[in-house]
Amino acid sequence: MSPVPLVVLVGPMGVGKSTVGQQLAERLGVAYRDTDDDIVAEQGREIAEIFVDEGEPAFRSIEKRAVLTALAGHDGVLALGGGAILDADTRALLVGQRVVYLSMDVEEAVKRTGLNVARPLLAVNPRKQWRELMEARRNLYEEVATAVVATDGRTPEEVTRAVLDALELKKA
Repeated sequence: MSPVPLVVLVGPMGVGKSTVGQQLAERLGVAYRDTDDDIVAEQGREIAEIFVDEGEPAFRSIEKRAVLTALAGHDGVLALGGGAILDADTRALLVGQRVVYLSMDVEEAVKRTGLNVARPLLAVNPRKQWRELMEARRNLYEEVATAVVATDGRTPEEVTRAVLDALELKKA
């Protein structure tokens, strides 16, 4: 039987999946993995470059493979890219997994990311585009989630504790 992630984190860009994921892994005494990092390592270039050079459909295909590989081979804390849940096959693979949706509102997103141009889907009118992305994705995040943890106004440590509490996981 192949390993299954202990916890899978989903949510929008800038919500803190990497920071919280690393803290969770440390607290639980397991490894941390981020599919965005896997993609950058495999492709040898940043995600924004893939979007620009090949377009979103090509990136989503690369992302789907990275998520499939990580879900099948990682038994620690796994963070998925913000749009990974757009793929129906990926959502199906998350059924039965311990998935936490880290949520935040647009004002928090502005504070955290500055909604900057390094985010390829937010290059023009970032606030409006972030709202539209979230309207399209929120129900998908909720669909796959075992638990939802709001990150607004919370430190990464507070979010980490909230995730542990929500999943009733023991801290190392």
